[in-house]
Amino acid sequence: MNLFDQISNDIKSAMLAKDKLRLETLRGIKKEFLEAKTAKGSDGELTDDAALKILVKMVKQRKDSAQIYIDQNRPELAENELGEAKVIEEYLPKQMTEAELEAELKSIIAEVGATSAKEMGKVMGVASKRLAGRAEGKAISAKVKELLA
Repeated sequence: MNLFDQISNDIKSAMLAKDKLRLETLRGIKKEFLEAKTAKGSDGELTDDAALKILVKMVKQRKDSAQIYIDQNRPELAENELGEAKVIEEYLPKQMTEAELEAELKSIIAEVGATSAKEMGKVMGVASKRLAGRAEGKAISAKVKELLA
């Protein structure tokens, strides 16, 4: 079952369970998926890779919004955003640990042949594609800087 169908089924489950936060979040995900399917230049299909990119983007948006709410002393709004992020994260692959990320990045650095911080772009290009959905961009970037320094 692809992600689109799984989300549709989970919407029904959330309705039956009367889980408002989950239902709203899943409907938001489905809306994004439908927009991607019907976007200009789209072939009407949504691959799981494209769906994962959308989910990663949605989680990042929720976390950024939550941080803004926390900075503005609005914990009730931040709590809602973090709750939505948690629901969305259930559909993402398991996140890498610090050690797994470091090991993977070391192999990418060796594969690309990077030796200095000037070659960070080469490493980030490969790492971003290979680790999409399994690690946040900020974490990848910070670890690459550390390893190339």
